[in-house]
Amino acid sequence: MEKRWWKESVVYQIYPRSFKDSNGDGIGDLNGITEKLDYLKELGIDVIWLSPVYQSPNDDNGYDISDYQAIMSEFGTMEDFDRMLGKAHDLGIRIVMDLVVNHTSDEHPWFVESRKSADNPYRDYYIWRPARDGKEPNNWGSCFSGPAWQYDEATNMYYLHLFSVKQPDLNWDNPKVRDEVFSMMNWWLDKGVDGFRMDVISLISKKPDLPDGKPGINGYASFNEPANGPHVHEYLQEMRRRVLEGRDTITVGECSGVTLEEAKKYARSDEKELNMVFQFEHMDVDADGSNKWSDKKMDLRDMKQVLTKWQKGLEEIAWNSLFWENHDQPRSVSRFGNDGEYREMSAKMLATCLHMMQGTPYVYQGQELGMTNVPFGDISDFRDLDSINAYHELTTQGVFSEEEMLRFLRYKSRDNARTPFQWNDQENAGFTSGTPWIMVNPNYREINAQEQMAREDSVFHYYQKLIRLRKENAIIVYGTYDLLLPDDPELYVYTRTLEEEKLLVICNFYGNTREYTLPEDWQPDAMECLIGNYKEVKTGRTMTIRPYEAVVFRRKN
Repeated sequence: MEKRWWKESVVYQIYPRSFKDSNGDGIGDLNGITEKLDYLKELGIDVIWLSPVYQSPNDDNGYDISDYQAIMSEFGTMEDFDRMLGKAHDLGIRIVMDLVVNHTSDEHPWFVESRKSADNPYRDYYIWRPARDGKEPNNWGSCFSGPAWQYDEATNMYYLHLFSVKQPDLNWDNPKVRDEVFSMMNWWLDKGVDGFRMDVISLISKKPDLPDGKPGINGYASFNEPANGPHVHEYLQEMRRRVLEGRDTITVGECSGVTLEEAKKYARSDEKELNMVFQFEHMDVDADGSNKWSDKKMDLRDMKQVLTKWQKGLEEIAWNSLFWENHDQPRSVSRFGNDGEYREMSAKMLATCLHMMQGTPYVYQGQELGMTNVPFGDISDFRDLDSINAYHELTTQGVFSEEEMLRFLRYKSRDNARTPFQWNDQENAGFTSGTPWIMVNPNYREINAQEQMAREDSVFHYYQKLIRLRKENAIIVYGTYDLLLPDDPELYVYTRTLEEEKLLVICNFYGNTREYTLPEDWQPDAMECLIGNYKEVKTGRTMTIRPYEAVVFRRKN
C-alpha cells in the first residue's frame, strides 16, 4: 500500500461559530482559532478542517455562501485568516477549507442575476424548470423539510434547492459554472490552504430529466435522490486535472447516499478524483426505518456489519474516513456510549474503537473532552434550520407530538454538537465574554479543557496518546482489519495485521461485565497492552472485560 501523509494524519474539525470568541460578540471567530492553535498542537492533530468562513447571510450557518473569496464579517477579515493560516503552518498544522459548491446563497451575485429573467447570462448557472401540472417540477424533497423547489414569480418558474430555500443548486452541467468553481479553488490553494472537504459533492450532477423518486415519511423523495449522478465522476476528474494536479493536497468528499461501489470510484487509489469520502451508513444504524428522528438505540451488530463492510470493501482499493461526530451529528458519547456514570470510559472506548481502524480519523471539536448532548428546554433553544423545520413540519402533520419531537431533537439534533466549546469552568465555559449565539451546555463546570489538560487520566490525554500511537506504529495506519465475534451484541473485537505484526482490539459498548476468551493464536504471556482505558489490565486465556472497557494488545514476536 502506498504511504501518504494524509493517511497518517489526524484531522480536527473546527466549527468556527462555536470554537472561541475573541471579541465578545458571542460568536466564535478566526482570531479565536488562532489563539487556540497551541492547544490543538498539544493534542497532536495534523490537519484542521474549517467549517465555512466565507461571506454568507447565514441562513444555514455559513453553508449558504454569497462570496467565496471573502470572509464572513462575524468571523473577522481576510487578514485574520492569513494570520491564522500562517501560525497553523508554523506549528506544522495544515488547513482544509470547506468547499460548498453544490449550491450558493440566493444572495450570491450569480443568483441575483439568474432570477432576473429567463434569458439572463447567469440563468443557466442554476437549475430552473417550469411547473408540472401547476405544481413543483418533480417530487424531490429538501433536506430541511418540504419540497426541493421554490416558485419564483419574476419568471413564472421554479428553482431547485436540495437544502434551504435560500440555497439554490448550481448547474454543474454548465461549463461556465465549473470554470468559476475551479478558478475559486485555485485562488484558495494559491493562498496556501492545503485541501478541501467537499460538501455534499455527490449531489452535483443531476439526471437531465430530473425523475421522481420514492416518497418518504413527509411525502417527498429524499434530497439524496440525485446522488451519484451521471457526470459526477467526470466533473471530479476535471477538477483533479484543472485544480488539484501537481498540488500536495488532502481532499475528502461528503458523499451522502454513496454506495461502496461508488466510493471506490470517488476515492480511487490512483488519485484521479478524491483521497477519501465521508459515507454515512454507520450514522443510520439507529434510524427508525427511513426516519432519522427517533431516540432508538443502535444494535451493535448492525454497526459492526456496516463498519466492517467499509473496512474490507475499500481495503487496497481506496481509503476510509473514520468519524463518530461532526457538525451534522449529535455527540457520540450520548448516542453510542454512556453520558452518565461511564462518560469518560465510554468516550475513551469509542475513540479507541475508531482510531485503531484503517483510515484517517476525524475528531470533532469537544469530542476529545467527551462533550455530551445538551438538555435543550424547548424549540426556542434550537438554532438549526433542519431541527426547527422538522419540529414544525412533523408536529403540524401529527406524525409526532411536541414532546416526542423535543425528545428526538435532544437526542439527534445537529445543535447538540454546535454549542460552544467548553474551555474552562468560568462564565460561558470561557467561550465568550458576551452572550453566546446558542446556549452553553450547563455541564461545562465538570467538562472542560482546562480541567482535562491538568489531569493525566482525562479523555483529552487519552486522545493525545491515541494520536501519538498512530504516529509511532505503522500497523495502526496501514494494517489490514479483520472482525472477530460478528454476532456478539456487546463486544466489538477486531485485529489489525501488518506483515508479522498483529494487534487485537477489544471494546465493550455496554455497561455489563463480560467474559472474553482470547483467539487461539494469542497467548497471554506473548502480548503487551498498547493502550487501555482502565488503569490495570489483567490478562489470561479468558479475560474479564469491564463496563465500557477498551484495550489494545500487541502480539510480541
